[in-house]
Amino acid sequence: MRTFSRWMALAVLVCGPAAYADRNDFEITKLGNPSAFRNSTQTEFSTNFQEEANGNFRAFARTFAAVMTSANLMPPETLGHAGFALNAELSVISLPSSVVLPTEREQTGSLLLPSVHVRKGLPFSLELGARVGWIDRSSMFATTGELKWAANEGFTWLPDIGVRLHVTRLMGNRDFDLTATGLDLGVGKQFPLGGMVTLTPYGGIDFTGVMASSDTLDFDQGRQLSDTLVEGNPYAGLDNTGVYEQVKMGQNINTRFYGGVRFIGGALQLGAEFSLSSQGSIPVTTTTRNQVGNTLTVTTETRDRALPAVVAFSTTLGLDF
Repeated sequence: MRTFSRWMALAVLVCGPAAYADRNDFEITKLGNPSAFRNSTQTEFSTNFQEEANGNFRAFARTFAAVMTSANLMPPETLGHAGFALNAELSVISLPSSVVLPTEREQTGSLLLPSVHVRKGLPFSLELGARVGWIDRSSMFATTGELKWAANEGFTWLPDIGVRLHVTRLMGNRDFDLTATGLDLGVGKQFPLGGMVTLTPYGGIDFTGVMASSDTLDFDQGRQLSDTLVEGNPYAGLDNTGVYEQVKMGQNINTRFYGGVRFIGGALQLGAEFSLSSQGSIPVTTTTRNQVGNTLTVTTETRDRALPAVVAFSTTLGLDF
């Protein structure tokens, strides 16, 4: 009886009505089923099997991680141990069409990412920050925590040099986890324009590792309750389900180059920044299957897949106390 109750719960879960989703929310089953066989029998093909499904998931994870981490919007100098800054930010990010983002509706060519960014200066040239960004037309948020240290700042003839550690996690998403952790090296120089007005050009490079995993996914969206209750097959409810291969941080590094300028007049901050995230290439394992009579064979082949760069333009408006 207990076993039957478990399978009934699973049947209700997979056959229940779909939750409302905005156009930019993700339905990652659109990336394809990575399982070549039906789970219970291992002799029949899965529904929606796609040879490059795992590669699609990895390319999607790296590309959207580049989207979430596309803005720095601060020079390497810190606020000082008593300083505090509050900024409203907006990033306009160009989405490459060659990488499928499994949005609920047709993928657009660009994405808006408005954010709120809070920073607090600490002693010893340290600075602690947090950013919350909303993925436009979705129920998802990108939350970031960061710690910056200015190795050199405030010298008349030397540039400011800063190191920033940051962790960003996607929130509000369904069926998968996505986290990006990075090390940012920045260089800049503040120039006084008179009184309390300064202009600070800056630039840097950011190395970001990407980590992602999926839940067990149902690739048979037309499944009925009767399909999960098959006599003699207690695992029928798991047919045509699968899990994408885990995207490991050490094997997936994006390199972002950025440059910008910040203007301060009194307590008012204005800034703009351009960034380009290079993703390089990933090895993709292609799975093919062939059935001759009662013999079913599956073969794999690995090749490199180039990923396009992600370009972003960001602006900020805030107060520096």
